[in-house]
Amino acid sequence: MWEQLATNFSFSAIWSPALMVGAILVAGLYIMFTGPWRDSFKESSRVPVYKKFMFLLGVFIFYMGLGGPLYIMGHLLLSIHMLQMALVYIVAPPLILAGLPAWMLRPVLNVKIIGKLVRVFTFPIISLILFNGLFSLYHLPEVFDYLMVHYTAQTIFVNVLIFASFAMWWPVVTPVPEFDTLSGVKKLGYIFADGVLLTPACALIIFATHPLYASYTDPTVWANAIGYCIPSGANVSPELFSQMKPMDTMEDQQLGGIIMKIVQEIVYGSALGYIFFQWARKQREQDAAELKASDLQMNKA
Repeated sequence: MWEQLATNFSFSAIWSPALMVGAILVAGLYIMFTGPWRDSFKESSRVPVYKKFMFLLGVFIFYMGLGGPLYIMGHLLLSIHMLQMALVYIVAPPLILAGLPAWMLRPVLNVKIIGKLVRVFTFPIISLILFNGLFSLYHLPEVFDYLMVHYTAQTIFVNVLIFASFAMWWPVVTPVPEFDTLSGVKKLGYIFADGVLLTPACALIIFATHPLYASYTDPTVWANAIGYCIPSGANVSPELFSQMKPMDTMEDQQLGGIIMKIVQEIVYGSALGYIFFQWARKQREQDAAELKASDLQMNKA
């Protein structure tokens, strides 16, 4: 497939240089703001190396999911498209949020209107319904095929879904303590509910008895959709459709649903494990403190 991509598509189409530059710029500013420029923030402190690694890894995964070779390959295979979505909406946001220091975000969140909007959209019930509702809507065949051949509508929808994904992850990986409103047990329930709500979209794709999306079955629709991946004014011949299909459409579709579900299970399972052990540790520390206080009172008596 790579040889076919390199032969039929330009460097710009394959590597999304505008998005690459944007990702490098974000990573560079983060490194500077958490390093040499850190003193420009009030109450700033050293950011641990592991946090920096998580943020930079999140930015890299975000780029690879939304641009780069996966973007154009996602127009050839639904399984790759679902991998893209898993990276952009499930994997990258918690890494980026976990890598952001509270002192970097507070100046923005202290702006009254922004703070209020963040609290509204990250309220657990709202964030769950918003993200999973949009995610499920995206995968309805009529909506999916419309977005694939209408670039402006697709761009708007994807950006709204990115916002919703960060809002969904915020209650779990809250960078700013004063915005952390969920206890450990509630976070466990939140992630479990999130996994349940995401399942129908995956099940629709995995257990469908026929190909769902014309973008992957109709050469004309496919050519129109992939035309957005190349420089303006260039055309893609529908004849390339059969030449660049490395696997059966139904197998590709089922694999796409499975990939999304597996990635979701791994990420959500990791989050559940981390939160549970953090919660258990805090409970042990609280119990030890209460026992120590009780012993002091008994000794005084």
